Amino acid sequence: MGKRGLKLSEEKTVITNIKDGFDFLGWNFRKYKGKLLIQPSAKSKKKITEKLSQTVKYYREAEQGLLIAKLNQITKGWAEYHHCVCAKRTFSLIDHRLWEMLWKWAKRRHPRKNNKWVKNRYWHAKCGRQWSFRAENIILYQMMDMPIVRIKSLDLKKNPFLDSDYFLKRKEEHRMNRQQAYLKSTAARNGYYAL
Repeated sequence: MGKRGLKLSEEKTVITNIKDGFDFLGWNFRKYKGKLLIQPSAKSKKKITEKLSQTVKYYREAEQGLLIAKLNQITKGWAEYHHCVCAKRTFSLIDHRLWEMLWKWAKRRHPRKNNKWVKNRYWHAKCGRQWSFRAENIILYQMMDMPIVRIKSLDLKKNPFLDSDYFLKRKEEHRMNRQQAYLKSTAARNGYYAL
C-alpha cells in the first residue's frame, strides 16, 4: 500500500473480534452464535432519526402533502440502501419513531383539538390500515413495506472488466428478485400505495 501512496487511517482502523462486531458503510457486521448478521449500524439509525426530525421541524408550517413528499424521499432512499441486510426490525423502529414525530407535528398544529379529531384530520384508513398518514394525492411510505432481498454471493473468480456479462446478468437477476418480492408484499397486493 505504501508504494501506491495509501495508508490506513489510525482513527478509522480497528482490529476487533467478529463477535464484538464492527461498523462499515452504515452497517454493523457481527457474528451471533456462529452466524454472521449484517444490520444497519446504531450510528446510521441515529443519523436517519435526526434527519427525519429536522425535516419534520423544518416543515412544521407546511402543508401535509409537501411534508409527506420530503419524508418519502428520505425514507425510501434509506430503505433502498438497507434492503439487502437484516433490517426489518430497524425499519419498524424508524417507522414508529417517525409516527411519534408526526403525531407531535399534528398536535402542535391543533393544540385545542382532541386526539380523535387530529387522527381523523391527518390519518385515514386504507387497505386495512387505520393509521395511513396521507393527503389527497400522496401517502407516507412505510419502511416496513420494503422487502428484504439478499444479494447473491459473488463469484470471486470473475473480473468486472473481463466478465461484464456475468455482472450484468447478476444485476438483472437481483432487480427481478426485488420486483417479485415487492409484488408479493401485502402493500402491493392490496394496492396500498395506489391513489
